[in-house]
Amino acid sequence: MTTPAEPLTVPLRAAVAALPAYVPGARPAPGAKLWKLSSNENPYPPLPSVLEAITRAAEQTNRYPDMFATELVETLAAHVGVPAEQVVVGNGSVAVLGHVLQAVVEHGDEVVFPWRSFEAYPIAVAVAGGAAVTVPVRDDGRLDLPAMAAAVTPRTRVVMVCTPNNPTGPVVHAGELEEFLAAVPRDVLVIVDEAYLEFVRDPQAPDGVDVLRRHANVVLLRTLSKAYGLAGLRVGYAVAEPRLAAGIRAVSTPFGVSHVAQRAAIASLEPTAQTELLERVSALVAERDRVTAALREQGWDLPGTHANFVWFPLGDATLERAAEASAAGVLVRPFAGDGLRVSIGEVEANDAFLDVAARWRSAL
Repeated sequence: MTTPAEPLTVPLRAAVAALPAYVPGARPAPGAKLWKLSSNENPYPPLPSVLEAITRAAEQTNRYPDMFATELVETLAAHVGVPAEQVVVGNGSVAVLGHVLQAVVEHGDEVVFPWRSFEAYPIAVAVAGGAAVTVPVRDDGRLDLPAMAAAVTPRTRVVMVCTPNNPTGPVVHAGELEEFLAAVPRDVLVIVDEAYLEFVRDPQAPDGVDVLRRHANVVLLRTLSKAYGLAGLRVGYAVAEPRLAAGIRAVSTPFGVSHVAQRAAIASLEPTAQTELLERVSALVAERDRVTAALREQGWDLPGTHANFVWFPLGDATLERAAEASAAGVLVRPFAGDGLRVSIGEVEANDAFLDVAARWRSAL
């Protein structure tokens, strides 16, 4: 008979014990016929050329990957248009965000970010030992950059700008970002999170790389999970000033990007694959426009989105509406008390959701 283990007496860090749980998008139960619009995933399967690269790479999973992902870093640097020394890759942009914060945040340093925004922000800040300072987004879902600049104090070490903002959707404009950067001290790091960059069609959106070249305290966060459809393989990257990039690289998890993920990402950045993938992105943008136009016709007044999702600020009705959508066969992502986010998926999935939204509207 096994003797029961004694109760754990080792205390967790207070910040860890208080962490909010990261809530992933709901998954359909096995065998259930549900449309999954809860995770901002690309609904298209991998390109044949990318799938071939994945299959070949899987034959080498007995070996450690290139720890520094040298070829992938060089490929991304060429894609972005910067020297390789300015690119750091990691196990998705969430992991890279954690490494950035670990590189610059001392215990108790303040980190300013909008709210509601990406739900991993408060978790990453707490794990890094920072103190979260949240600034409400405006009623139209846009970031309130003047208020965020005003929230900066001598204790502030980092400010995070999510554009397009997840989960509300609006993009930051170039002019307002420049005004914001002019108001933020140069010793405060500004993380510009561009996870949905490829879906942006607003001509006023900033050129992140150009901004980085003119502001050494800016770091860009990007991912291959969304537009590139590699969510299941986890590849994210940061673009930063060389010394900062070296610091991020120094605290990164060794072998953080698997060999399979590296080869899939490199294959996705090949010119022919790029063309095919951007065609898919354009199709998703067209679907986004169709969905948002249909929602306007139903009478909804929603934030303008430049991502691959739409946002419904439903407040206290959020969980009830999410349950109704699930019962109708559509999984969406609720944020209790605030609203719900609906990803753009297959045409049939989007049509199923539009039927749900029409019923919500008629019930108002």
